[in-house]
Amino acid sequence: MPDLSREQEITKKSKSNFLYSFSLLPKEKNEAINTVYAFCRETDDIVDEENADIEKKYSKIREWRDELEKAMVSGDSKYSLLNNLNTVINKFNIPAEPFFDLINGMEMDLKKNRYNTFNELMEYCFNAASTVGLMSIEIFGYNNPKTKDFAINLGIALQLTNILRDVKADAQKGRIYIPLEDLRRFNYNEKSLMENKYNDEFIRLMKFECDRARYFYREADSQLSKEDKGLMFAARIMEHIYFRVLNKIERNNYNVFEEKIRVSKFKKILITAGVFIKYKLFYNFDESRLATGNE
Repeated sequence: MPDLSREQEITKKSKSNFLYSFSLLPKEKNEAINTVYAFCRETDDIVDEENADIEKKYSKIREWRDELEKAMVSGDSKYSLLNNLNTVINKFNIPAEPFFDLINGMEMDLKKNRYNTFNELMEYCFNAASTVGLMSIEIFGYNNPKTKDFAINLGIALQLTNILRDVKADAQKGRIYIPLEDLRRFNYNEKSLMENKYNDEFIRLMKFECDRARYFYREADSQLSKEDKGLMFAARIMEHIYFRVLNKIERNNYNVFEEKIRVSKFKKILITAGVFIKYKLFYNFDESRLATGNE
């Protein structure tokens, strides 16, 4: 495997919840998943780069896509991260589609700052988050093909949770991810959201959105077979952390304007340890099986 210190540094600097879910993976899988995450992070950062005009971002995302293709064909991109990623893709037989779908999702962020319907938002959630799950399960290893549906639904659930947590921050950037059809359904409007107006209409809207996110968590769980639960423990750590965020939004009576909803570092460590112990005891989880995955 290549030297992945840069990729691991990207994960560490991001302070992402992914850091906790990766921490207990065997070394080879840890390095591989850090490379995948670094690719996802760098792709996202192209879109989120401050003080860069829209045309420059489009140019960068097109170049990034072209360089990814070059890495996959010849392993000779000018970006070492993409060459390292190609090594991981080949080693774990990861399909190419999710990587390009992720880039398409980030490009959607450049083209759109509103989503009229939930179907539109679903496409974005799939490209931005389910793709990461589909990449990751190939590294974790799995036996049951339904685990792909687990990854897709969990990705949507996590992305919806992110959207609800970040309503205020996204509004400050001029973005509204909550479907406009939902705003109309609950007699709430864009102006009120941009002004961080917290009222009964907003509470009802947010309850509806949280219930929808819960539906996708349930769908994800229903698709995960017992034979693959041990292999998916890292994904389940992510699920538990984000589900805690969703619970906190609800307990806070959906007021995401006053302060950003967070799960403390200590609580994340407890969740990580708790999931690890539970899986070791109940789901035939052992390090040797985890190290080999479905090989």
